[in-house]
This record gives sequence, structure tokens and C-alpha cells, in this order.
Amino acid sequence: MEKPSREAIVLPPAGGRAYPLGMFRAVFKADGAETRGAYSISEWWLDPRSPGPGPHVHEDEDDVFYVLEGTVTFLLDGKTIEAPRGTFVLVPAGVRHDYENRTGERAGFLNFFSGPFEADMPMIADWYRQNPAVPLP
Repeated sequence: MEKPSREAIVLPPAGGRAYPLGMFRAVFKADGAETRGAYSISEWWLDPRSPGPGPHVHEDEDDVFYVLEGTVTFLLDGKTIEAPRGTFVLVPAGVRHDYENRTGERAGFLNFFSGPFEADMPMIADWYRQNPAVPLP
């Protein structure tokens, strides 16, 4: 039997590559070479009253969310969805979406993105350093 071309990945709790984004933080678990560019898996943690990245569309990739803690508010094609812990959200390619934490408690989700994503994170983190988010009312 041939040896697999990739090694298994086991990360401890909070393990991965962290990117501070002001009022929220991303921790990438696997992306790029680890997945042969096929997908990205990351945790996102939103401080209380955190605005999201703003409505946006991924033309070619699905964006999948699983809420780990708190309640995340999703905007999906103009509809607002309150997603408490345990909620699964699949945003197909081409659907305009956003997320934010409107509550006074921390919220977090696991994100599966159907393509590579982490290569953009240094630029995104730099943008957030230069443009700090303003807490939601």
C-alpha cells in the first residue's frame, strides 16, 4: 500500500494560525497546501457587538458556517437570520451574505470555505488594523 501524499493534521484546542481582526479573530486550521487548495477550515470568534466584514459575494465558492458559541446574525440575500449555537448555514456561491454579533456575549463559528482562503488573511488583517471596527449599538 502506498503512503498517503499528505500527513494527518491534529491540532490542540485553540491551535492553528491566528489572525487578529480588531473585534474578531480568525484561526485557520487547514488551507492551501494542507488541502491541496480544495477547501479552508477556520474558527471565527466575534467580540460582543462586532460588525461583520460587510455584505459580500463569493462568485465561485460556497461558504459554510456552524455556530459554536453564542448567537451570530447572518444576512442572506437581504434576509436576517438569528443563528444560535448549533446552527448550520450553507451560503452557496453567488449569494450575498454577511455576519455579525449583535449580542452582549462572545460568539463563534466554524467556517468551511470551498476553496483556498488563508492567502488573503495578511491583507485582510492589515486592512482591519488600518480601519478599526466600530461596535454595533
